[in-house]
Amino acid sequence: MGSRIQMAKLMNRLLLKRFTLLQSFILLCVVTLIVVLAVITMEFAWAESLRLRFGETDWVLPSLVTAVLLTVAAGIVTMAVLFYRWKLKRPLELLKQASENISANDLGFRISYDSRDEMGELIAVFENMRSQLEKNVKTLWRSVEERKQINAIFAHDLRTPLSVLKGNAELLATYLPEKKLSEEKVLDLIHTMNLHIQRLESYAEAMNSIQRLEDVPLNCQWMDTLSLTALLDGSAEQIARQFGIRFVSSLEYDNASIHVDPYLVMQIFENMVANGVRYAASQVNVHYVIQEGTMKITVSDDGPGFSNEALYKAILPFYRGEVWDATEHRGLGLYVCKVFCVKHEGSLQIANGTHGGGSVTASIGTQVDK
Repeated sequence: MGSRIQMAKLMNRLLLKRFTLLQSFILLCVVTLIVVLAVITMEFAWAESLRLRFGETDWVLPSLVTAVLLTVAAGIVTMAVLFYRWKLKRPLELLKQASENISANDLGFRISYDSRDEMGELIAVFENMRSQLEKNVKTLWRSVEERKQINAIFAHDLRTPLSVLKGNAELLATYLPEKKLSEEKVLDLIHTMNLHIQRLESYAEAMNSIQRLEDVPLNCQWMDTLSLTALLDGSAEQIARQFGIRFVSSLEYDNASIHVDPYLVMQIFENMVANGVRYAASQVNVHYVIQEGTMKITVSDDGPGFSNEALYKAILPFYRGEVWDATEHRGLGLYVCKVFCVKHEGSLQIANGTHGGGSVTASIGTQVDK
């Protein structure tokens, strides 16, 4: 008997879910009217039995009227309660909870209601709105984070050209009045300063338009190998001098012209050297190898080397590891190197040297013209 009642309730609910709100309301009205009329019929029969038993009395008719009015009122209230519980209560609870979640900036939820009526359609529309809002918020958040990241990277990379300009300006101010610098050396210093000024101008232009690091344009040009490596070595010497570290470089290739973006190559190189001098005990070594189609730059140091964790995470953005200079080091250097190497159709490898210390190798795709 109980199973039949449960089955009947289930069938009724499934049937009501297929009806619209108006159809459900009309159905409940009809059912309620039938039940109320049946009860009123029974009440009239009850009143007639009382009249036959007690005769014509003054209280039978008022009792009958009262019973009929109470039956009608109870039928209306019961119909309203059933309509609310079956068609409105659950969807309104879902919408209320969803609104509270959105007010609390929590969009990581799902809302659904298994019904084909207007409330089901409303919840479906609400879920679509929540899903689109979640996508928009994620897109906005990602855009803000990428902009913060690119600003941090620009701030990180501006320090090296500024340091070079400062060092060369101090050198000129100290030795030029005493005529201790040859004309050739002065011109070389001015040329180096001019290149770094161009880098700063390029940074300023890029910061107005670039939203992501991957959007940095690749402007390749032909450069003399010895001139490029000499420029890189000059920046490395400035960086190493700030940390009191010795710098040594070597080159495996005859003079040639290579097709690269010199500014991005300088950023790759300077970030690698800055990472090396930060951990070096006394010396940083740079080794250039230029083969057919590839320029490899290896920066190694005599420090403790990379930890097992750092070997896997050092190229991730904002990974710092155990560094003492946490206020200056934002964990972006090697990540920048990786992205710019990939833009040159190259790669970045991190390893520990056979005799200790860390080693970072940047492979940069290029064309070689002898």
